[in-house]
Amino acid sequence: MAVKTFAAIDIGSYELSMKIFEVSKSRGMKEIDHIRHGIDMGTETYTTGKLSYDRVEELCSVLREFSDIMKSYKVADYVAYGTSAIRETENTAILLDQIRQRTGIKIGVLSNSEQRFLDYKSIAFQGEGFRKIIENSTAIVDIGGGSIQVSLFDKDTLVSTQNMKLGVLRLQERLTHLDASFRHYEELLNELVDSQMEVYKKLYLREREIENIIIVDDYISALVRKKSIAKEKSGYAGKELFEYVMKEYDTKSISQLAKAWDMPEENMPILYISLVMMKRIMETMGAKLLWAPGVTLCDGIAYEYAEKNKMITSAHDFEQDIIACAHSISKRYRGSKKRSETLEQIALTIFDSMKKIHGLGQRERLLLQLSTILHDCGKYISMANLGECSYSIIMATEIIGLSHMEREIVANVVKYNHLEFAYYEEMSRYSMLDREAYLKIAKLTAILRLANGLDRSHKQKFKNVRTQLKDNQLTITVDTNEDITLERGLFGARAGFFEEVYSVRPVIRQKRTI
Repeated sequence: MAVKTFAAIDIGSYELSMKIFEVSKSRGMKEIDHIRHGIDMGTETYTTGKLSYDRVEELCSVLREFSDIMKSYKVADYVAYGTSAIRETENTAILLDQIRQRTGIKIGVLSNSEQRFLDYKSIAFQGEGFRKIIENSTAIVDIGGGSIQVSLFDKDTLVSTQNMKLGVLRLQERLTHLDASFRHYEELLNELVDSQMEVYKKLYLREREIENIIIVDDYISALVRKKSIAKEKSGYAGKELFEYVMKEYDTKSISQLAKAWDMPEENMPILYISLVMMKRIMETMGAKLLWAPGVTLCDGIAYEYAEKNKMITSAHDFEQDIIACAHSISKRYRGSKKRSETLEQIALTIFDSMKKIHGLGQRERLLLQLSTILHDCGKYISMANLGECSYSIIMATEIIGLSHMEREIVANVVKYNHLEFAYYEEMSRYSMLDREAYLKIAKLTAILRLANGLDRSHKQKFKNVRTQLKDNQLTITVDTNEDITLERGLFGARAGFFEEVYSVRPVIRQKRTI
């Protein structure tokens, strides 16, 4: 395959960034240019909910320059994403249309979980360095302008992720409102960080100590990767580095530090906030080693593009991370593991046998699998209102790697597994889901309901389940010597919705084992 030139654009909270890559199947990915422009959009968005006229003018001006640069490199394709500074504006649709009309650049908006997953992908593609560090207990701390994301690994698998409103621009804005002196920042920042990290530790760390932290950010990473700063090899640091740098802040002026570290002077206050926060997080977790791979969201955008176009492959199974996160959520809300495994086996067997009818792909299969894992999480709150409570839990809990839309699909599938299905005309009154998403919900719900009906007693009676689709009839053969009167009796109601959605009649057949 010929070499393709690709551009990844990140419209961040405090910086616009574009990386140009050469991508090919034979050579993989090679970065050939990185253009950055500092622009503080986050502070305006977080305080007023909108970007000012001057800020939009500056944003469009820089993006027009990016467009010219792409033309000079003969870029074949590009992807541009906005993060929290765009996501949290009150007039997002109007803003994005203005940008497209004035610059020709179409911007997508990442949900928080999508953004963090792309950052995570960029780390995982670092290969051996990533695989080696996650052999021991590890956390990824992804620091943005609006929030930070803390993700935990257990036995090489990403098992939980939590978002906290501790972004560097948010913290800077709070400190400005407090009218505190720069020398008083550390004490105030420690209080702000402690208020959230202590809760996080009780809920997610408990007695576990984290040995390593992988950091994704624009300031500490740049510092740690400087050979003149790092005491160990570039990109790695222990608590000694933080002690050294904090002492430098106490004894030298901002301009002296900027010159010594070859960093813009305007970055020094935010670097300080990042350092204080990271130092406190390491202390709370008991971490001894920090690794800064130096990746950015642009890298994640490029890796995803190359992966989707089958130009590169990753040794890491990202789908398993999504599934592991769902299992972790189910465990937190006392979900039944055996029941989920039974539902998963039956539901996926039905899904696979219906490929020609439902027209869904591997991504929808994953969403169905997640629905089986989370099918009863709401019982932790209320057994009488299981559907609504399950929906609320799923919508309030980030599953890294899923978009907001995908999470809503899963939440609705779980909800309507327990409740009377709402048709599109009714659902559209309170939801922004489009018809395509609605049909996915209907199709996946029909399968989950049928699978649920086959194990209504919750006793996992079937040793084996096989399906055969022929002449608009789906024959489900179950191997069991047990009494399945309950399953047969309740199967009809579940089968009715399945037949409505697919125009296929499901039939249950029992095969007794000797």
